[in-house]
Amino acid sequence: MIDADRQLARRAIGLLDLTSLNESDNDELIRALCHRALTPVGHVAAVCVYPRFVTLARRTLDELGGTGVRVATVTNFPAGRDDVTAAAAETRDAVNAGADEVDVVYPYRALLAGDDTAGRKLVRTCKEACGNRVLLKVILETGELADPAIIAKASRDAIAAGADFLKTSTGKVAVNATPEAANVMLAEIAANGGRVGFKPAGGIRTLADARMYIELAGAHLGTDWVTPQHLRLGASSLLDDLLRQLALSDGASGKGGY
Repeated sequence: MIDADRQLARRAIGLLDLTSLNESDNDELIRALCHRALTPVGHVAAVCVYPRFVTLARRTLDELGGTGVRVATVTNFPAGRDDVTAAAAETRDAVNAGADEVDVVYPYRALLAGDDTAGRKLVRTCKEACGNRVLLKVILETGELADPAIIAKASRDAIAAGADFLKTSTGKVAVNATPEAANVMLAEIAANGGRVGFKPAGGIRTLADARMYIELAGAHLGTDWVTPQHLRLGASSLLDDLLRQLALSDGASGKGGY
């Protein structure tokens, strides 16, 4: 069991989008985030920061030798407005700043009000702004959509409009990632051949949380699908627990350290 937990913890680190999206963020905190991204047991998949920190994050990671860590940012965040022009402009600015990935908030309130055209148009326009180099991860805000049928529709519309990933949540509302929403989204991804990735985010804090989403993804799409190219775990505090679990396991096995 200890070896299995160690293997899972290491795997989860490689799937992690290490995130800092706080109003108190500053240059010092973002540099510290980039340092944390390069752990003694391997680097995370990406760091996710506000657009104004994209250039700093890229420069810091490169200086530390973390060229393999991607820089993600957010647009139309967190409100999920239905202003397509503004969302596209924010996305273009993020791409020009050097972002490798953009997590854009789907206009979920418009969908709840009966307008599904805004979501498709916004995703399509933002994907055009990203081009082929930059991944577009579409945040559905599933805790606000709530109804599985509406989550499924938002998932289908985002996929059809060009999303590279579906993401559950901003982490800024009362209900964020849940296994129920994950099951709905993963089912839609599987129905489209698994070509779109999945990112649960918000409230993922422990190895047990990571295990749940890794296993859900594997159940829908197969264990070989579960790679950083297809699955990300959006979290700010998960890394601490994963490293703690690795340290505890090493201590129990007499190895010491990582």
